[in-house]
Amino acid sequence: MAKITVEPATPDRFADAEHALTGGGDGRSCQCQWWTITNAEFNSTSQSEREQLLRDEVDAGPPPALIAYVDGEPAGWVRVGPRTRQVRLGRTRNITAGSTEPWEDDTVWAVSCFVVRKEHRGQGLNDVLLEAAVDFARKGGARVVEAYPYDPHVGPKKSSNDLFHGVVSTFRNAGFREVARPRPDLAVVSLDLKR
Repeated sequence: MAKITVEPATPDRFADAEHALTGGGDGRSCQCQWWTITNAEFNSTSQSEREQLLRDEVDAGPPPALIAYVDGEPAGWVRVGPRTRQVRLGRTRNITAGSTEPWEDDTVWAVSCFVVRKEHRGQGLNDVLLEAAVDFARKGGARVVEAYPYDPHVGPKKSSNDLFHGVVSTFRNAGFREVARPRPDLAVVSLDLKR
């Protein structure tokens, strides 16, 4: 059985973060910057500029994400942190309309992006990453953790690239409650850490 561990994305693990992000899907081109900058900024930056933005974010700390390792190899990534640091979330109508939390509240954290390398899919890494993200948020002072997963059983079939938000069942299994359905295939889910 594979040994799975999860560690914060710290400066000494930047190469591991890059390995996790570049194993399939849009992680290589996005560099997990989709939620951290505006649409105009995203469209005007190159992949290398987004990589530098991620490096700067990791270097400045606190860690913006966690890295999953399978038998010591970087295999997956989850972005987790205060929602206020993910500016595009607050500019996305489907998300803002569904959230019941005030947008300026730094104790509301968001799990907004998953990446799992192709060769490690099907091992339940999203479940492991989500559990670690909730624990990380709790230790970081979060009061609530939100996420914006897709329901792959509703609407047109989604590619694995489209599922970077995560899927509803993963969050439901982790105890999140659905607070809104801004679209049939998109949910806003929440976990109260103070209960």
